[in-house]
Amino acid sequence: MPKIDLYRNVHMGQRARLFTLAIELGTADISHSGAATDQADRCLAMTQELREHADHEDTFIHQLLRERAPEAADALDAEHIRLDAAFTALDERARTLPDTPIEALPDAQHALYLALNEMISAYLAHLHVEETVAMPALWQYASEDELGAVFAAFRASRTPEQARSDLRKMLPALPPAPRAAIVRGVIGAVPDQAGSTLAAVSTTLSPDQRHRLYEDLGVPETWALRENEQV
Repeated sequence: MPKIDLYRNVHMGQRARLFTLAIELGTADISHSGAATDQADRCLAMTQELREHADHEDTFIHQLLRERAPEAADALDAEHIRLDAAFTALDERARTLPDTPIEALPDAQHALYLALNEMISAYLAHLHVEETVAMPALWQYASEDELGAVFAAFRASRTPEQARSDLRKMLPALPPAPRAAIVRGVIGAVPDQAGSTLAAVSTTLSPDQRHRLYEDLGVPETWALRENEQV
């Protein structure tokens, strides 16, 4: 049975969405009405999400890490200081973009693009520390039951809609086998709502990913759609 990894899947989802945001910001035509505001809002929403994610880690993971491996926890604390500076710089650039005169928009867009990529660079380094320093320390000093309890506590803190949103952000970035295992567990926990739950969490998958998921679960794609319509 695979070891419990508190970071792997959610970090894969974050990487995929950060890279997508960088590509789409870099290629966006922000000369159209409202486009600059849309791109700025996407950047601000991302930094807000990443700050909330850091709060979740502090609440549910890093207390245990500080108790068992304080040096690893100290390394993460140092990373947070660097990350906060990158988040703030990106937010400042994003907030100024919508009010930029039309003739200055290309340069302002590129400046925001650079700030976003600087933040991504800092964030990738942070993820690397969590995955190669913090998680191995937890595997060494905490039991599987304790790591399982961390997962359970976090899940209990999320509303049903928050939990579905978490899955929609994460599932497209995962390989087929772990994606199917996660969804199998989710729909197995609510057998009376299995079809509607499956339909709800698979909305962000590509057609090929969705087809593979249904195939791995052993259900026809029309099953979840039909069940969802009946709810």
